[in-house]
Amino acid sequence: MSSHSAKAGERTPRDKHLRARVKLLGKLLGNIIRRLEGQEVYAAVEELRRGFVSLRRREDPNRRARLMRLIDEMPPERLETVIRAFSIYFSLANIAEEDFLYRERRRQVSEGGPLWLGSFDHTVRQFKAMDIPPEQLQELLQQVMYMPVFTAHPTEARRRTVMEAQRRIFLAADPLNRPRLGREERAEVIRNLETQIQVLWRTNEVRERKPQVIDEIKYGLFYYVESLFTAVPLTYRLLEKAIRRSYGSDAQGNPRVRIPSLLRFGSWIGGDRDGNPNVTPEVTEMACRLAMEQVLTEYVRRVHDLRFVLTHSSLMCQPTQAFLDSLARDEQIAPAVFGGSTERMRTEPYRRKLYFIRHRLNETLNTVRRRLNGEQAVLPTKSAYRDHHQLLEDLYLIRESLVSHGDGNIAGGELTDLIRLVETFGFHLHHLDVRQESTVHTEAVAEILAATGRCPDYTALDEDARMALLEAALQDEAPPLPQDLTETTRQTLRVFQVMARMRGETGGEGIGTYVISMTHAASHVMEVLLLARLADLAGLGADAAGDHCHVRVSPLFETIEDLHHVEGVLTRLLDSPVYARLLRASGNRQEVMLGYSDSCKDGGILASAWNLYDAQKKIIAIAAARGVQCRLFHGRGGTIGRGGGPTHESILAQPPGTVQGQIKFTEQGEVLSYKYSNIETAVYELSMGATGLIKASRGLIGLHTQDHPEHTRIMAELAEAGEGAYRALTDHTPGLLDYFYEATPVQEIGQLNIGSRPSHRRMGDRAKASIRAIPWVFGWAQSRHTLPAWYGIGTALRRWRGDDPQRLERLQAMYREWPFFHSLLSNCQMSLSKADMGIAGEYAQLCSDAEQAGAIYRTIREEYERTVAEVLAVARTGSLLEENPTLALSLMRRDPYLDPLNHIQITLLKRRRGGQMPEEDDPWLSPLLRSINAIAAGQRNTG
Repeated sequence: MSSHSAKAGERTPRDKHLRARVKLLGKLLGNIIRRLEGQEVYAAVEELRRGFVSLRRREDPNRRARLMRLIDEMPPERLETVIRAFSIYFSLANIAEEDFLYRERRRQVSEGGPLWLGSFDHTVRQFKAMDIPPEQLQELLQQVMYMPVFTAHPTEARRRTVMEAQRRIFLAADPLNRPRLGREERAEVIRNLETQIQVLWRTNEVRERKPQVIDEIKYGLFYYVESLFTAVPLTYRLLEKAIRRSYGSDAQGNPRVRIPSLLRFGSWIGGDRDGNPNVTPEVTEMACRLAMEQVLTEYVRRVHDLRFVLTHSSLMCQPTQAFLDSLARDEQIAPAVFGGSTERMRTEPYRRKLYFIRHRLNETLNTVRRRLNGEQAVLPTKSAYRDHHQLLEDLYLIRESLVSHGDGNIAGGELTDLIRLVETFGFHLHHLDVRQESTVHTEAVAEILAATGRCPDYTALDEDARMALLEAALQDEAPPLPQDLTETTRQTLRVFQVMARMRGETGGEGIGTYVISMTHAASHVMEVLLLARLADLAGLGADAAGDHCHVRVSPLFETIEDLHHVEGVLTRLLDSPVYARLLRASGNRQEVMLGYSDSCKDGGILASAWNLYDAQKKIIAIAAARGVQCRLFHGRGGTIGRGGGPTHESILAQPPGTVQGQIKFTEQGEVLSYKYSNIETAVYELSMGATGLIKASRGLIGLHTQDHPEHTRIMAELAEAGEGAYRALTDHTPGLLDYFYEATPVQEIGQLNIGSRPSHRRMGDRAKASIRAIPWVFGWAQSRHTLPAWYGIGTALRRWRGDDPQRLERLQAMYREWPFFHSLLSNCQMSLSKADMGIAGEYAQLCSDAEQAGAIYRTIREEYERTVAEVLAVARTGSLLEENPTLALSLMRRDPYLDPLNHIQITLLKRRRGGQMPEEDDPWLSPLLRSINAIAAGQRNTG
């Protein structure tokens, strides 16, 4: 297999290196297919590849008919092999692109000038050029916290085993980048590379069974070992280097701006029980302990390695008294650490200290492992670390002692890396958020209030009465819980008991935020606090000094209607004196989560984007008026239709003043593997996110900006028109849902073993409100419609500007001047580029009602063409993604390989749906599922 070549004039200057690498990888894959599968299979793959490349250049009905006949005549086993060939080609192309982008960044570094937009170097130079003094930059950095939150949404089609094989290919190809590689050396590298590709070819990329939650937990933990434990310290080093370059160092050689700990990580995996009955309280407990085991294992490894670095002799240097006092206190456990050789390393004080540290870490780790095995293990506090603060205290003592005798440069190496890790990950690794749907809490509270005689029918009360009752219940003495509660309510209560227990084991940061999906009222938040109080996670004392609240509750606003109600719900909540006391006891920071996926599915991309933007401004204003800090949690998916897009640009596109130093956002599915599978890319992504946050938080040091009033007025009108167009299609077009289920592989996606959570909120209910946003976006993407990410934009732009050139000029000015609008239309261009209305039309022919499906397809196609024309007019470009040639080339390279896969999938859908065979006997099911994986790999996103 070889790479499709674009016209030379359309390429970026260095694209030939990437094309050469893709061509080499494709050739090696072709060699493997010919050798292992036979010439006939190889010939079929090549005929399809060349044929569809040719059709992309010029339509030829006879050639198209021949290619379709070739697909029709293939038996299932042959089709499956052909699908795998294209799928693995995409994997190799992805690897080549990732390596190419990494090398481009390294080239910029070696040239010594300012680095790429979004790098620490470029960002800090900007601050310096604005005459921001080091004290102000320090003040800003002290308030920054960047937190990606890993989630287990079923959008990652790749197995962990496959990802490990792909990482080996990435590493095997790296020697080819050396400038003076000899002929023999190059031949050896290519032989090794072919071997690694062959391993990937022999590895089954489709899961044999649906993953359990434990699989998803381990999948999330994989990224820490694979990249993040290395990437995080490297990220801090880049920031330190950038600050030294622009702001210099002090007399001791330290950067004039101290680097605080500004990275944190969160997770939903094992805590997100909304719609997933498999996430039990016991699973949450296990998730916390597995995370703790992972991070402690890393610390033990690094301390072990440090013993061979900090080999200083007390004959050669004089440690500080504070360090020596600490070492003396450790003597009580010397027999356990050294056995009969308690005098070991007396003259090597740092090595001796590291033995004590390792012993304590192992004692803590072993306690965690015994608990994972079901034992009632008690932490031996005299010989173990109670929390990560105790470990940091020891590490800080070593660092300060080294600095005191002139070894600060040595302290700045592996020791500082370990300190950075402990500051970032603690003993908990990540903040495990818990999520549940609001009605679950309402039902549990209603049952408890009725059983304790407090209120016979809580659900019959209006909002004011509910709030009054909950406020009173939170202030009164809690009654004993009755024994005859339903199993559902008992399980809800057990979640809070587990949260309390895990706080004790992992530290106060182990459990993150309690997220309430489908929050429609302030009482939904108060219900969670009442349940938390029953586990002693919250309570009010005689005065504020006696208050405690160890649970942070985040309302999640998901639909367009929810976003319209944000103001009323949050005002009612923050104005509650009881809630205000509990919030102050927890730190006086209110977190609010915004759902991108459901709001987009509900009202379309324009209404979703604008209502989210407007809601953020309202939330911040409400909190600020009450003296409450606020952190926004963005529930973004991987695709544009679910709030995705480049992180740096997305953060800068938030409303001015709403990013106040801290931001959380979900990292879902394929985004995790794209960003964090390789150390090099993980460093880049963490840097880009952190710099976006630093820039967007400039208001904290007085650098305020404001939206242009006319821009916001125009955007409100566009959003209304866009929502009308989207709802006209999705809510008011007869047969639209039938079209969706028949003209996309969404039904078959449910059989692909890529997630533990059901694809519908209510199984068997095909309503738009029931289907989850992930399969909604995934299905439209597979069939090359991609409409959730763009539908309605063309109508809105066209209707607003009409034939008035001045109105068009105003839209063009918005695109140039307003980061929000520019980001929205840039992301739209990416989704329009991934769509293909010709192929979408072939999927439409799968529908049983041909006349109805034809009318729906024509409506979609007309809006697509309208949207392309309008977006290009506003962006003032001649083609989609003209401003992003690297991405444009990437997508163009993929099209000729996606085309045969889509046609194969259409053929398989016809056979699968027409055969009426039992699943276990259907020979077309396996290749069909592989085609879904392959198209997802080609598009580089799924849901």
